[in-house]
Amino acid sequence: MRGVLLMGIAAFMATPTLAAGERIRFWNLTANTITHFHLAPAGTNRYGPDQCANDRDRTVDHDERLRITGLPPGRYDAKLQDNTGRVCVVTNIDIKDGDVFSIEESDLTDCRKP
Repeated sequence: MRGVLLMGIAAFMATPTLAAGERIRFWNLTANTITHFHLAPAGTNRYGPDQCANDRDRTVDHDERLRITGLPPGRYDAKLQDNTGRVCVVTNIDIKDGDVFSIEESDLTDCRKP
């Protein structure tokens, strides 16, 4: 019985952390629709999965918010591609639990067109 109680407490303690990460949202304030959006720990090239997969149409329109999953709070670099084909990197974004972070057109200074 004690083991079951300890497992229940451990599961309860883990649940808020997982749920908290689900509340992180990205707000697209760029001029274009984003078709791919990846995040990596700041200063690395270890980009995670395409977060656009979390959206129903797999894109993030201008002024749309996107649910970010599988990501603890911290500092991240974002790599995004928009519907014009432009690929941009925005570095050192502070992402907080339960918060909305945004990228504006003026943040897109490191871009290239394939």
